[in-house]
Amino acid sequence: MEKVVVFGSGGHSKVVIDIIEKSNEYSILGLIDSYRKKGSIVHGYKVLGDESKLIEYENQIHGGIVAIGDNFARSKVVSAIIKKSPQFNFIIAIHPNSVIGNGVKIGVGTVIMAGTVINSESSIGKHCIINTKSSIDHDCQIGDFASIAPGVTMGGTVKVGNYSTVSLGANVSHKRIIGDHTVVGAGSTVITDIDSFVIAYGTPAKTIRKRSIGEKYL
Repeated sequence: MEKVVVFGSGGHSKVVIDIIEKSNEYSILGLIDSYRKKGSIVHGYKVLGDESKLIEYENQIHGGIVAIGDNFARSKVVSAIIKKSPQFNFIIAIHPNSVIGNGVKIGVGTVIMAGTVINSESSIGKHCIINTKSSIDHDCQIGDFASIAPGVTMGGTVKVGNYSTVSLGANVSHKRIIGDHTVVGAGSTVITDIDSFVIAYGTPAKTIRKRSIGEKYL
């Protein structure tokens, strides 16, 4: 099997590692993480160093994936990787117990977790997280660096913008549009469109306040 590296060693990386192991498509050479001591063992794999060490391993690997839960933090690491290695190959990690419909498009660097259902003709952007037991119906469009939390249910033709998050157990009615850099709170029910750069929650979901780029939500 071709070797890959995983960027990050936190809780989210455990799940990504498990998906890669179960998919049986790649083997993991090690982890890249600037917050861990080089040579230490995390989740059963050696920390190879930070992003600056990537060039040392490029000839040994097929590519890799950024396993960081926060959308904006994940994008910053992706940018750093591309700066050092413009042609770096970002893989897609799909759990074998997910269901992917006909005509679904999935961008590079995206993680599809166990129990997820993505129905026909939906489009998932680059470097997204589609989390455990989430359901995305037909013809949905999920932007780049977005995340759909565990247990989210979406109707058909929903659009979620770049860097946005739909949190744990939320429901989104069909044909709704959620803007860029927006967070929909846990357990919310979205029945009207939600603007960009806001936090919205409740049943029905309402905008609570503005949100700045990169603001923490996890």
